[in-house]
Amino acid sequence: MRRPSWRRLRAGAAIVPAAVLVAAGIPATAHAAPARTVSAPASVSTAGQVSPLSAGDGTAAGAVQWMKNHVGKTGWEHYCEKAVENAYGTTGVWASAIAHWNGATHHSGTKPPAGSFVYWKISAYGHVGIADGKGGFYSTSIGGKIGHATSVSHFSHYLGWTAAAVPHR
Repeated sequence: MRRPSWRRLRAGAAIVPAAVLVAAGIPATAHAAPARTVSAPASVSTAGQVSPLSAGDGTAAGAVQWMKNHVGKTGWEHYCEKAVENAYGTTGVWASAIAHWNGATHHSGTKPPAGSFVYWKISAYGHVGIADGKGGFYSTSIGGKIGHATSVSHFSHYLGWTAAAVPHR
């Protein structure tokens, strides 16, 4: 019978605690995003306003609400594209913010509709946030966490915005 090596034991010791965390619903890493829950579509009020039944439900209102619910969270820092995709209830569609920008129809203007994606060319990977509909936006990297800024000029090199929709290629 072969004895287990110390390397296999050490790897196993790291896997077991991670499995316990995942089973308990706790992200195994600091950058892991919470699991997505599936919900019904948004409802429309008698005033004609869309209200999300659940943040991350695939609607513009749900995306804004998801970002509001995550203000102050640091787990998505350096993962802006992942954060905005999670806000729409999906993940892994685009490799980066600039890839998302390059793959979508662009619009100009500094007051995009609520739930729209807003973009900046601040690095080779770009940066993206979710518009609040009032000229501001929610995004990662605002004070090192998800936060709200009142103007798209908060970051330099504003590119514009793309329509509010579940990210897809």
